[in-house]
Amino acid sequence: MHMVKRKKTSGSPENLQIALKKATTEMMVLHLLLEKPMYTYEMMNAITERSGGDITFNTLYLSIYRLEENGYIREHEKVMSEDNRTRIYFAVTDAGTEYLDALILEYKRYTAALARVLELG
Repeated sequence: MHMVKRKKTSGSPENLQIALKKATTEMMVLHLLLEKPMYTYEMMNAITERSGGDITFNTLYLSIYRLEENGYIREHEKVMSEDNRTRIYFAVTDAGTEYLDALILEYKRYTAALARVLELG
C-alpha cells in the first residue's frame, strides 16, 4: 500500500497575528481600563485607533466575560445612551491590576527571550 504524502503548508503571517491578538487581548483590555472605566465598543475603538488600525476586534465580549468571571474587572456603571442603549462601563479590580502586572512581566520576559533566539536584541 503506497501512502501519498500530502504537501504540508505552514501557517501564514496572518495566523501569527491572530494568535498574538488572542494572547494579548486581556492585557490590552486591562491596560485601557486602568486609564478609565470604558464600555466594550469604546475599548474596541481605542485599540483600533492606538494600533493605527493594525489590531481590530469584531467583539471583546468573551474576553470581558472571562475577565469579569475571574474577578479582574467589574461592572462600574450602566449608562443609558441617547439612542436608548444601555452602556455597561467596566473598571479594573485590585486583582486585575496585579494580573495585568504579571501579564506584562511575562510578555516582556517572553519577547526578550524571543529577541535573543532571533538574535535581534
